[in-house]
Amino acid sequence: MSHDRLELVLEMLEKNPNDVFLKYAAAIEYRKIDEDEKAIKHIEELLEIDPEYLGAYYTLGHLYEQKDEIEKAINIYKKGKAVAKKQNDQKTIGELTEALMLLDEEEENW
Repeated sequence: MSHDRLELVLEMLEKNPNDVFLKYAAAIEYRKIDEDEKAIKHIEELLEIDPEYLGAYYTLGHLYEQKDEIEKAINIYKKGKAVAKKQNDQKTIGELTEALMLLDEEEENW
């Protein structure tokens, strides 16, 4: 089922390569089938197109954590937190703050 959904999303992406929602959807589908490198690629491309797409920061940071690329995860969480503050999105600020705390990042650095 997941492969069918991924194929459909990829087909739509061919027609709309800069659609950030489709890029995020492709990343989520790739995560489901443990193709994290492809998921990372799609989210990184998404953030190049739209750095204000808040949901992408937590997902990308988590993917980096799974790859044990902690510095990259911390940087992504911090960037996302800055965007969330700019958008006054308290829920996302809280989620990203918690992610940073779980990585034992000291508060004065965020």
